[in-house]
Amino acid sequence: MQTRNLGPFVVSAVGLGCMNLSHAYGTPPAAKVAAKLLHRGLDLGYSHLDTAALYGFGSNESLLGDALRGRRGEFVLASKCGMFKNAAGVREINGRPGILKKTCEESLRRLRTEIIDLYYLHRWDRRVPIEESVGALSELVTEGKIKSIGLSEVSSDTLRKAHAEHPIAALQSEYSLWTRNPEIKVLETCRELGVTLVAFSPLARAFLTGKLRDPSTLESGDLRRNMPRFEPANYSANLKLLDGVAAIAEQVGCSMAQLALAWVMAKGEDIIPIPGTTNLAHLVENAQSVDVELDAALLARLDAMINQHTVQGARYNAATEEEIDTEKFGD
Repeated sequence: MQTRNLGPFVVSAVGLGCMNLSHAYGTPPAAKVAAKLLHRGLDLGYSHLDTAALYGFGSNESLLGDALRGRRGEFVLASKCGMFKNAAGVREINGRPGILKKTCEESLRRLRTEIIDLYYLHRWDRRVPIEESVGALSELVTEGKIKSIGLSEVSSDTLRKAHAEHPIAALQSEYSLWTRNPEIKVLETCRELGVTLVAFSPLARAFLTGKLRDPSTLESGDLRRNMPRFEPANYSANLKLLDGVAAIAEQVGCSMAQLALAWVMAKGEDIIPIPGTTNLAHLVENAQSVDVELDAALLARLDAMINQHTVQGARYNAATEEEIDTEKFGD
């Protein structure tokens, strides 16, 4: 697979988001099935795997640690802290230095590794200055427990403050045809500071694949059921946007998913998409998206079809929107 720079690392141009192997998208696959997919991913050339303490409330890290303990040297391992299931069984955002260090120790044990290559602050805890949280992560670098620091879902201003405390290797944010928020300001700041943008949900949580036609078929525990864009009226309107995308995919000779991933990669060599999947065929399909080439005219057509003006519904519900620091259109 083609490669790109991720902070100090060289990784596959498409990474593998591992969340849905344990968390958030309905019933996850059995551990043996998930392990098979992870091994197949490495065999295909995926060399950047992304997990978090939150995913499956630790079980996703354990999955990677158990399944891949004999292949640890074959991939760059990214995980996250600062958002987890607390002792009361409730999801909590907590960026206090002591909590971040404790979470790291727990993650190292679950991941069966002595060091995490890229460690993100999963969410900025607004009760704690970003400099304090990043300062704690910097101490983990000094102690040899993590190699580099990342941030997730933060604004340009927060990125600048964090980077002044310790160099930030990567910023993770949702980025796809239907989520263009990084284009407001933070992508420009990443480029100024030399920070890689890691794009999660580059397939718009399956919307851009064209295969999810009816969100009412999603399992009750699927997080998309609480997202405004997937509400019946909004989703019905959004589906109409896909006709033009399907036509371009046919013209190019690729799947809609491959087209969506190629669009993200065409936005800059400093952007790495990390689609997730539980399907082996989709794993191969996503890897092959690196071979899809889009010229300026096709990019312009896609940009005009699906963007912040044409998509109906907010990214998250109001409560979740309050938890993230990402710039929003209209602010």
